[in-house]
Order: sequence, then C-alpha cells, then structure tokens
Amino acid sequence: MALKKIILIGPPGSGKGTQSAKIAAQFEIPSISTGYILREAVRLNSSLGQTIKKTIESGSLVADDCMIELIRDRLSQDDCRNGFILDGFPRTLAQAKALTESQIIINYVFYLTISDDIIIERLSGRREHPLSGRTYHILYNPPAIEGVDDQTGDFLIQRADDKPENIKTRLKSFHELTRPVIEYYETTGKNFGIQVETLDAHQNIDLLTQKIFHVFHENK
Repeated sequence: MALKKIILIGPPGSGKGTQSAKIAAQFEIPSISTGYILREAVRLNSSLGQTIKKTIESGSLVADDCMIELIRDRLSQDDCRNGFILDGFPRTLAQAKALTESQIIINYVFYLTISDDIIIERLSGRREHPLSGRTYHILYNPPAIEGVDDQTGDFLIQRADDKPENIKTRLKSFHELTRPVIEYYETTGKNFGIQVETLDAHQNIDLLTQKIFHVFHENK
C-alpha cells in the first residue's frame, strides 16, 4: 500500500477531526491532532505548557517555534513511519516551509472549506467532558441530561476557545495566516509530489469521507 502522509487543513469546526479519525481507522495510520498535542503539553504543566495554556485561552494561535518543536518530536516516533495525518498543522506559512525544510514527506493536502457562520454555530454549541475528552453538541449531539456527561454524570464544560468571541478571533487568525499555506501547497506542491484537493465541508460527513477515499483510490 502506498504511503499516506496527509495534511488536513480547514478552519476550526470544519470537521478535520472527524475525517482524520475515519482515514486513520481505514489505513491504520496515526491521526496527529495538534489540539491533542497542545492539551498534553498543558496537562504536563511545563513552562512551555503554561505559555501554551495562556495563548489558547486568549483565542490566539500558538507560536510557530513551539508548534514546530512539538510536531517534529511527534513525527519522529515509530508509528509514523508508514504514514500519518496532520490535523490542524501547518497553520502558518512558516510552519509549512519548516516541514519542507525538515524533509518531512507529504503526499496529500486536503483543504476543507466552510462558512464562518456555520462554524460559530457548531463550535459555540460544543460541550466537553474534561477528563475523557468526550464531546457533545447542544443541538446536534446533546447529552441525555443537559450539561451532564452520559457515562459519568460529571458536569460538562464549554472550552474557553469555544466561546463565540474567541471563535471569531480564531477564524480571523485562520483566514489571515492559513490561506497563504494553501497557496504555498497549490503553487509548490507539484514540485514535491503533493496532491492538493479542496473539498466543501458543508456537505454530509459520510459523503465528504467518500470523496477523500476516492482521491486515494485514484492514486493507488
């Protein structure tokens, strides 16, 4: 089977995590969520983790040098040898160029597009069980009892970065900083054998997954 070293790019709430999990299960490669890596750094409460925590809670993006250090370390692990999915990285042009300069091979870039209004609706309604990471949505996937985790009975929280004012800050950062990443891969990707696909993330989740798998099928 051909290597699948994949980047999923899209604004917060575009469904990157859902699609990443489906691809990972199908091809038995790790899904590397920058959100998870960042939360782990915060949980360990190192000096880097404390800095990251303040940045996340403000709704801003974590500095490039911090992200690059965390990603390089993760991609050096054995489970990434046969492929991986980067969910939410690179977010800036500097990060994309750092991947290239590190000679980290990428085969596919999938860019998920969606309107800001839908993203705000999706994310502001999200609730999380802080210990397990289980997520709910007050409209689309509510818990059996409002505000309470189905399995433990613990109270759910709204993450600081899911509050509407912080979502708008995150979206502004995405549009300003991440669009150049798409342009970088669209213009230089062919030089490195990278296939770039733009997909409409408003559509049904399963249909979107089928379209992604179709791209892989065409490139066996």
